[in-house]
Amino acid sequence: MSTANQYQHIRVTKPVTGKARKLKDLMLKSDNRICADCGAPEPKWASSNIGVFLCLKCGDVHRALGADVSNVLSVSLDDWSDSDIDAMLEVGGNSYANSIYEAFLPKDHPKPKPDAPMEYRTKFIRAKYETQDFLKPSLRITSKSGFESNSGKSSDSSFSSTSRNHASEDSREFLGQLNITVVKGTQLAVRDMLTSDPYVVLTLGEQKAQTTIKPSDLNPVWNEVLNLSVPRNYGPLKLEVYDHDTFSADDIMGEAEIDLQPMITAAMAFGDPSRRSDMQIGRWFMTKDNALLSDSIVNVVSGKVKQEVHLKLQNVESGDMELELEWVRLD
Repeated sequence: MSTANQYQHIRVTKPVTGKARKLKDLMLKSDNRICADCGAPEPKWASSNIGVFLCLKCGDVHRALGADVSNVLSVSLDDWSDSDIDAMLEVGGNSYANSIYEAFLPKDHPKPKPDAPMEYRTKFIRAKYETQDFLKPSLRITSKSGFESNSGKSSDSSFSSTSRNHASEDSREFLGQLNITVVKGTQLAVRDMLTSDPYVVLTLGEQKAQTTIKPSDLNPVWNEVLNLSVPRNYGPLKLEVYDHDTFSADDIMGEAEIDLQPMITAAMAFGDPSRRSDMQIGRWFMTKDNALLSDSIVNVVSGKVKQEVHLKLQNVESGDMELELEWVRLD
């Protein structure tokens, strides 16, 4: 059975495997269960090249933009090619696409509601995707073939592959830096006889940073600061805990992903934090789809943007992690 035909059976009881399974899992994430443009529940359409899920009304507007701008497919009826599925998976869904296309959404141009009139819905979607009014200027797509940077470099693919590959073409351009304090772990898993020798690895794109090893400690306190640069096409921050072994491969002790979009979008919207008093500016909500133990608040504290994150490690029998993120904008 082809991948396209497999995808046609996503909503029935036949087993779904391979890329179609990954696409179904992507559809079930909480941020993808509402329309990327108006927030209507249970979207039935998607723009494969942009990487977003859409309601019927917003899908109609996207279709009017033309397939070169937005390639609209039904999530249950249309045949999906491997490249269409790959594009959706590479973007990661609504929150990651919106972190690009709505990075500079002005207060006087709010997103439409599910019951918004078609005229305003059309105006917003055209501004968002066709003229790209809400993107950072250096990220704007200046041709049908892809992004073009200020240096004039461009790629010849759609949003998904272009946004992921553009950083390798001009790796000097970053949004900012993350200072990540790995505070502590609690009740980590046993991987040796009675204990473990844990350390933490953080990954963002192609960058990695690692803490020191804590010998024989299931409740380690690190309080170590790791630094990672955040590219314009950032994805989630991946956290992995390992048990150090001298004579064999290190054993995994759990993992989790941290969604950076709430923090970075809030920080961008509020500008220079040094000019603001202490206040809450954003929130990453705990859901069944993420590893949060509680809602994670983004605050301005003493002129700095900070976020405390408490995580339940995934794919392991036990273990929690506590971190503090600090956002430093390069400009």
